[in-house]
Amino acid sequence: MTALGKTVAEPVKRGEQLDFHALNALLNLYDDDGKIQFDKDREAANQYFLQHVNQNTVFFHDLSEKLDYLVENNYYDPEVLDKYDFEFVKSLFKRAYAFKFRFQSFLGAYKYYTSYTLKTFDGRRYLERFEDRVCMVALTLADGDRALSENLVDEIMSGRFQPATPTFLNSGKAQRGEPVSCFLLRIEDNMESIGRAINSALQLSKRGGGVALLLSNLREAGAPIKKIENQSSGVIPVMKLLEDSFSYANQLGARQGAGAVYLNAHHPDILSFLDTKRENADEKIRIKTLSLGVVIPDITFELAKRNDDMYLFSPYDVERIYGKPFADVSVSEHYEEMVEDPRIRKTKINARQFFQTLAEIQFESGYPYIMFEDTVNAANPIEGRITHSNLCSEILQVSTPSTYNEDLSYAEIGEDISCNLGSLNVAMAMDSPDFARTIETSIRGLTAVSEQTSIDSVPSIRKGNEAAHAIGLGQMNLHGYLGREHIHYGSEEGLDFTNAYFAAVLYQCLRASNRIARERGERFAHFENSEYASGVYFDRFDPADFAPTTDKVRMLFDASSIHTPTAADWAQLKADVMEYGLFNRNLQAVPPTGSISYINNSTSSIHPIASKIEIRKEGKIGRVYYPAPHMDNDNLEFFRDAYEIGYERIIDTYAVATRYVDQGLSLTLFFKDTATTRDINRAQIYAWRKGIKTLYYIRLRQVALEGTEIEGCVSCML
Repeated sequence: MTALGKTVAEPVKRGEQLDFHALNALLNLYDDDGKIQFDKDREAANQYFLQHVNQNTVFFHDLSEKLDYLVENNYYDPEVLDKYDFEFVKSLFKRAYAFKFRFQSFLGAYKYYTSYTLKTFDGRRYLERFEDRVCMVALTLADGDRALSENLVDEIMSGRFQPATPTFLNSGKAQRGEPVSCFLLRIEDNMESIGRAINSALQLSKRGGGVALLLSNLREAGAPIKKIENQSSGVIPVMKLLEDSFSYANQLGARQGAGAVYLNAHHPDILSFLDTKRENADEKIRIKTLSLGVVIPDITFELAKRNDDMYLFSPYDVERIYGKPFADVSVSEHYEEMVEDPRIRKTKINARQFFQTLAEIQFESGYPYIMFEDTVNAANPIEGRITHSNLCSEILQVSTPSTYNEDLSYAEIGEDISCNLGSLNVAMAMDSPDFARTIETSIRGLTAVSEQTSIDSVPSIRKGNEAAHAIGLGQMNLHGYLGREHIHYGSEEGLDFTNAYFAAVLYQCLRASNRIARERGERFAHFENSEYASGVYFDRFDPADFAPTTDKVRMLFDASSIHTPTAADWAQLKADVMEYGLFNRNLQAVPPTGSISYINNSTSSIHPIASKIEIRKEGKIGRVYYPAPHMDNDNLEFFRDAYEIGYERIIDTYAVATRYVDQGLSLTLFFKDTATTRDINRAQIYAWRKGIKTLYYIRLRQVALEGTEIEGCVSCML
């Protein structure tokens, strides 16, 4: 038995040919020299093509025959191809195939062919190779722009940029869902808004998107309705309605709809809200599939620090007194005056007991997600207030309420939120021959996702998308890159690299959005009221902090095409943005990433690996083994897993990156099986003090089978 718990492989008899599944399983067995058999996984990928893919792929004599067939039989959208002449399309496919792409792992190949590629309508045969899918994505997003389509092919085929699952899956197909990952909706304190939100959740879930909804504005259980006391049922019945809605809109049976709800910590229903996730909760209130998030202001931590009681305020009364919904009122700023105001109904609980309850629920279920309200809004450069996040806790954008007429038509359409996502592979981006072009191509591709999406059935989503052009360029494979370069995750060099890399990304994102604004003569709505327009945003940063400080990281940047901005660069960018604006209201968000990490051969997001060899259960095939990308038998020590690394170094890494990301970063905390609720509380406090914006899942080693994926964010994670 080895340190990893793997046994030595039995020798294979001469002439015996293992199938791809058996070859992949050899990853779980050491060879005679005690080495991990990485070569067997690459063999498994090759055998998967020989034994399965090639035999089940429809054959075409040439590209012309293939495209004609796919268009005529309603597989491809002819409007995409009609924007280009055939000779150019042919050259683009040739460009993609010239990369001689090979999947680096069996799981990457398996994921692509089971989840992404175009299949015949009976699902039995494949109609695309990876290169074909990339070309159709590029042609769709480029919308007739030849240069952009070529750049997108280069960036995706090289593995530097990967669109999110909805974009990569749907682009160019005649039978498709939306290219958007997820959506965020507000619910206001009236029946019209509740009804509209449920309908919107159904419509968005039907189209394949996950939906997060704000519950903080709803009056609590027992609150008056039309001045009649004890009439309101509170937030729990609305949660049950939403859970049933997501279960019903199951996307043609492919998977259940995915939903999340967020509630402010100072809402009177907060303890009942948390109780819905207890293992022994009464079935009348138990919430099984809906994800939960809690919005926590700074004052809550301050009260716990003093061991004071925390007051919970009636949203109905707060809106009546302050003239705006509860979620749009800063609890930290107005806490004392709300406590003293006799017109506002209030109850109290012990602040430390609240955090204890929070940790207990997280210990049992991994929920709730946490959004640190004041940290988020202090960092927000956009006019307005951020009230909640999404299913993966990385989307942080301003939304505004809608109002309704008596006939349920809109009196005023507010702005809700779309998540237009894609991610860079840190390792491949560092290898890019032109990092600035990599970023600009990615920004233009994601902007196209926003512009090519119009959810007419949910007008508030459509309006918000059209006004903001908001996108979320993410990152993945940080640990893979650090391991490749023999840098420990969370070390001084690791933090130095994270700082310099994210500073460089921020600079290029702003430059790219500014360039689009110049070209089009258009800025995002209400740009003039933002901290970008005033220049205040740029003054938050000292350009001296951007450059690497350690010798090793300085050497890595010197060898790359990545430029960290100087003081002169930053000053010029500030002047350009103030004069010409930005096209995109939001530019970055770091999702957890799941399936796209596998096909891109990346470690997920920017957190450490959960295991050197990840074990997954994949449908009928059963167990599949996935080695950490860029790991080999010589650099194993740099691939310590997240449980070994500990939450402090993970939070330290995220805290460095957070400074440069205008939205959020999906941060999962990992704990060993010896962890207690006190450890979870300590981690929450440490994250808050470090300036973390949101927390995603809490993962305990014994809660999930080692290596298996915890279900939840099926929209952004995939």
